[in-house]
Amino acid sequence: MAEKSATEAAADKLAAPAEEMINHWVEPLRNWVEQTFGLPLWGINLALVLVAVVVLHLSERILLSRLAVHAEKSRNLWDDALLHGLRHPLSLWLYSMGSLVALDILAHQFAPGSLEAYLGTVRQIITLLALAWALIRMIKRFESLRTTPPPGTNVNAMDATTASAISKLLRAVVIVLVGLAILQNLGVSLSGVMAFGGVGGIAVGFAARDLLANFFGALMIHLDRPFKVGDWIRSPDREIEGTVEDIGWRLTRIRTFDMRPLYIPNAIFTSIAVENPSRMYNRRIFETIGLRYEDATRVGDIITAVREMVEGHDEIDQTRTQIVNFNSYGEHSLDFFVYVFTRTTDWVKYHAIKQDVLLRIHDIIREHDAHVALPGQRLHFADVLSLEGAAPQGDTNADRESSSRRPQDEQDGKAAEASPSHAAQSGSRRSASSSAATSSATSARRGDEASDTQETPDADSDA
Repeated sequence: MAEKSATEAAADKLAAPAEEMINHWVEPLRNWVEQTFGLPLWGINLALVLVAVVVLHLSERILLSRLAVHAEKSRNLWDDALLHGLRHPLSLWLYSMGSLVALDILAHQFAPGSLEAYLGTVRQIITLLALAWALIRMIKRFESLRTTPPPGTNVNAMDATTASAISKLLRAVVIVLVGLAILQNLGVSLSGVMAFGGVGGIAVGFAARDLLANFFGALMIHLDRPFKVGDWIRSPDREIEGTVEDIGWRLTRIRTFDMRPLYIPNAIFTSIAVENPSRMYNRRIFETIGLRYEDATRVGDIITAVREMVEGHDEIDQTRTQIVNFNSYGEHSLDFFVYVFTRTTDWVKYHAIKQDVLLRIHDIIREHDAHVALPGQRLHFADVLSLEGAAPQGDTNADRESSSRRPQDEQDGKAAEASPSHAAQSGSRRSASSSAATSSATSARRGDEASDTQETPDADSDA
């Protein structure tokens, strides 16, 4: 309490000369208004306060506008941030002080001594709040100016993630300091607050360990900078993939490719692997192409032509590894692969370049009278194939002929008992029919064997 009284005494001592000067100039005006309009003294003081507040506000707006014009022409960023920070908080402070002075005048007139003990504290709190608001506005403005410097300045653009982290840290410091100052003006002992913080810090730490873990996770992100706002990231450990939109002190917001927001606690990033494709130097084209075994004599010429095409392509990075080589004997094709890197890292443009390269490879294959292999199988049979349950065409015809002749053979058999010469003729006819059927079946089997040795494409192939 003694410290507060000393502070008030020092403020009164500094304000005494200013009060004497104001009374020297205002007293004649007050007497003139009282004689002319017949207003009481407190009404005159109230009117003068209101007029002074309006005049000061207009003067402040004009002055700040003129200073802003000069600040835009300068290459310094601090003056722009300072003027932006003072614009609205200064107006609020002027009207608040005017209202408090008017309230003090009314309290002296109608309820003397009732509000004097509180108006000083309220005045100091409003001043601290206006100062905190001005500092926060100035910090935000300086952050935006550093991330996107205006034209005509020689300032290099700062990384948005770093600028955001510094801005958030400075604003947190301002809020903490102003909060402690307000508590001191309200009569709260700061030493007691510190002691409570030391004793209760353990309990708060256990209760808010997840919050503290996320805070330190955000701190590690800002220090290590594995990614920044605008980067495309993905994690092989978790189903996390998208574009980073914001890095907060507790959460990181990621926009997935289906345009859904994904909120991830920062502590997660301390225990998972994060891949940042946005920092790639190139994108890779790695494709395997198969040729038919019938085109084995043309494989070398095709590979040479493809290699020349890749080396002359404008969108292929010639400083990176380039491989075009015959790779393996596949099950149904002779395989060679193409391994190159594009100059661009843009996802859409990369696919356009890849399409152009693959189409050129196809044209080269056709120019050499070759074809891309289709999945298929070739079957070889060492012996004659016999199918059970399906008689050849020749055997069917023989059976039909045999069945048509069966009644006649029965009659011939009866007649053979009476005539041996007739039976001999009938036996010769059956032997001729049997030999004809055997010959037809043999030719049919040969036809089936020839058809089985032909290459048959797979039913599930793209053809």
